[in-house]
Amino acid sequence: MGRGSDSLLTHVWAWRTVLILVLTPILLLPLPLVVDSSEARCAYVVLLMGVYWITESLPVGVTALIPVLLFPTMGIAGTDAVTGKYFNNVNMLFIAGLMMAVGIEYWNLHRRIALRILLFVGSEPRWLMAGMMIATWFLSMWISNTATTAMMVPITEAILVQLKGARNTKPSARSKSINGDIDMEKTTELDDVSISIKPRPVAEENHVDEKTEYEPEEEDDPTFTRMCKGMSLCICYAANSGGIASLTGTGPNLVLKGEADALYQKIGRSNPVTFGSWMGFGLPLSIVVVIVCWLWLQIVYLRCSGACSCCGKEGQDQDQKARVKAVIQNEYNKLGPIVFGQGMIMFLFVLLVTLWITRDLGGVVGWGHLFTLKVKDSVPAVLVAIMLFALPSTLPFLKSYSNPSHPETDQSNTLKDGSKSPIKDGPLVIRPLLNWKVVHERLPWSLFLLLGGGFALSLGCQESGLSKWIGVQLGFFSSWNQYLMLMMVCYITAAATEVTSNTAISQLLMPIVSQLAIDTNHHPLYYMFPVALSCSFAFMLPVATPPNAIVFAYGRIKISDMVKAGFVMNILAVPILVGMTATVGDAIFDFSNIPPEFYNITLSGVISDH
Repeated sequence: MGRGSDSLLTHVWAWRTVLILVLTPILLLPLPLVVDSSEARCAYVVLLMGVYWITESLPVGVTALIPVLLFPTMGIAGTDAVTGKYFNNVNMLFIAGLMMAVGIEYWNLHRRIALRILLFVGSEPRWLMAGMMIATWFLSMWISNTATTAMMVPITEAILVQLKGARNTKPSARSKSINGDIDMEKTTELDDVSISIKPRPVAEENHVDEKTEYEPEEEDDPTFTRMCKGMSLCICYAANSGGIASLTGTGPNLVLKGEADALYQKIGRSNPVTFGSWMGFGLPLSIVVVIVCWLWLQIVYLRCSGACSCCGKEGQDQDQKARVKAVIQNEYNKLGPIVFGQGMIMFLFVLLVTLWITRDLGGVVGWGHLFTLKVKDSVPAVLVAIMLFALPSTLPFLKSYSNPSHPETDQSNTLKDGSKSPIKDGPLVIRPLLNWKVVHERLPWSLFLLLGGGFALSLGCQESGLSKWIGVQLGFFSSWNQYLMLMMVCYITAAATEVTSNTAISQLLMPIVSQLAIDTNHHPLYYMFPVALSCSFAFMLPVATPPNAIVFAYGRIKISDMVKAGFVMNILAVPILVGMTATVGDAIFDFSNIPPEFYNITLSGVISDH
């Protein structure tokens, strides 16, 4: 009987995805049938999408298409209104901004920036950790957190091999990843991705025999083991924290931007959430979180090792520092000199950030006010994206330097798209900085649908009156202390994002908390900012974010290590977020001054495109 029971459970588990897909809409069906109202019908769609998003029984991008099917057929919102949400200003900003990120990765500038920072900070473990966190944090502000982590972990492994010292270290399978990389599936998204960890093929001279893999020995130094864990965790934690700093850093930021656009457009006011105002709030918050994380990881894992001069022998320390500096310098030298194409990418990156920040400075000044019609952040992003395809990667009178370490170049000097490398010697061919095949392969198309589906879901909640109904039901929160309530909501959000997509959970919560804020006499942004940013506090589990999964896959840490460090980080990060919202956020967005129009409208009305 026991075997039969096990066999039944095995079959049920094997068919779990099909069962969830079939049973969920059936089990939820009494809701719209028994309670015949627009709110109930919208709740049915919200719950259905919530289950599919959390269980990932369908790809998140496919689940995001459900409103196109159900909202018109269930009488919640018209087809034109729903489909218009899938390609709006926010999605255009995201697409164009990610093209710039693809250019940075394609020309290997992220690796150059990271190695330069590591050369600057020095070779002591505490400063190496700080350098790795600064590099990861800065890069994840602008490019995919996943790509940043995948690039930084092999560099970290190379440094750890040198920190271990030659006397107790056998050739390492992990060190093979210095010459290899992490290959991500084509469905890669900004923060919510399916990934597979496998070393890429390496050149014959770099091959490491599988029989010589490094196996941790029982007599391994526990101090070094702790250091490995701390150095590994600092990468994924810094990547998660870096996304907070810029508007395009992670999906939940864009969700907040889209919801705020809808709210302010409804009352006929300009949305104060711009790229510049976001950085004014998000950048200091992100810096504080990273510093707290660095201090906490030192306490837990470095302790006295490398954190002060009282530990270790002087000669041994100097030898160790020299080896570490040599390996970093060697990796940097492999990149070769900066070529024309890389210089152009740097220029365009600086130009884009400058245009984003200076478009609207406080609502009264900025180059965006020079035009009759309103210019949004997507406009300079599209300008730079067009320039990436229009500007040449080299000039006839400039030498094209050889750079065999370029990630897109193999030993035959051929790119993955079949063309020759733009930065290696050979016959002169003028090519643009980017071509469409590279962009097509690297853009996270599924995430665009996820964002659009979330905006459509929010439209349905507002038009059906579901957001208003939920806000009324949560009205008892009005008697609570606002800081206590915010902390509770943020802790719930941070816990939820450990097991589901951070973008999806923000899409579900944003219309609810914005209505809750209005019903409890608070500024909507005062609730929306903490909830959106709490979605980035995914420090506890490998499944929470792709950066966590990548670091975990390298085998230096166990789940218990991530939970131990991440639990405290979650506890510390939420009060920091609430405190920064009440101080820095209030100074920038004036949360105490609530536009009276918010109380003269009902959010069940029609909201036009963002």
